[in-house]
Amino acid sequence: MNELIPTQETNEGQIIVSGRDLHDFLEVKTEYRKWIGRMIEYGFTENADFIRVTQKCPTPGGVQEIADHHIRLDMAKEISMLQRNERGKMARQYFIEIERRWNSPEMVMKRAMDYLNAQVQKLTTQNLVLEQQVKEFQPKASYYDLILQNKSVISVSQIAKDYGMGAPTLNRKLKDLGVQYKQGGVWLLYAKYQDKGYTSTKTHAIDSEKSKLHTYWTQKGRLFIYDLLKSQGILPVIEREQIS
Repeated sequence: MNELIPTQETNEGQIIVSGRDLHDFLEVKTEYRKWIGRMIEYGFTENADFIRVTQKCPTPGGVQEIADHHIRLDMAKEISMLQRNERGKMARQYFIEIERRWNSPEMVMKRAMDYLNAQVQKLTTQNLVLEQQVKEFQPKASYYDLILQNKSVISVSQIAKDYGMGAPTLNRKLKDLGVQYKQGGVWLLYAKYQDKGYTSTKTHAIDSEKSKLHTYWTQKGRLFIYDLLKSQGILPVIEREQIS
């Protein structure tokens, strides 16, 4: 079938026609703005039967905003019939044939297949994104798994070993980052971290009269250190090996 008047398919699966294209085909002598206004007065509803759209177009007087209307087939058929001339009859029959073909079993099946293919493509894309995210977060999960396997408190020396450094280096790093300070030979957390459950202290007897306080990190504190150091670009050895 020859395309008398261009049509488009919307994302909602409807066929629409440009009001200006219909106006041109019907060879209406009245200015489009006045003509479409009269047509709408026959009882058509905006956003149900048609949508008003605008676009900027160059004119001899400069760039101007030109109004158009995206018209549904039912409205286009009625407008065509209202013209009461041969062009209107041709347009109406043309739209009826388009509608008949659009609603044929073959076209309904094609639209259903197109929809399913689009959904499959969407899911495939989502899965690829998810796989990439899993790969990105896998190193963190591996280190978390390692931490969660250990329920006991841990010394700073053991944590430092995860990063390939010594305890003095890690202690200084935590001091520089405003996490802890040293008092009486013991590392203590600043006030903002003291009630977070990051550390635990143990007293070790030196002899019958002397003892020494030692600070140990909980697994929650170990994860805190992990996140803090990662924000500084410092990763544990296990993650560096997986990235390289």
